[in-house]
Amino acid sequence: MPRLILYQRDDCPLCDQALGVLAAARVPEFESVWIDGDDALEARYGERVPVFRDDANGVELDWPFDPAALAAIGAAG
Repeated sequence: MPRLILYQRDDCPLCDQALGVLAAARVPEFESVWIDGDDALEARYGERVPVFRDDANGVELDWPFDPAALAAIGAAG
């Protein structure tokens, strides 16, 4: 199971921007999880998406995040 997760919604322009930041920061393999239709995830993340989570230590970055923020949590490659 990947330790890095991007929580997002369908048709989410901010999520698309977040994917660009993750690519620019050269973040290694991560899992994309869509919260649409999952009551528990919608309750937890709702309007916060996109949210990038390091599951190993529980650190979450709400949007907007940048390559420096990703590097600070050790996610950038």
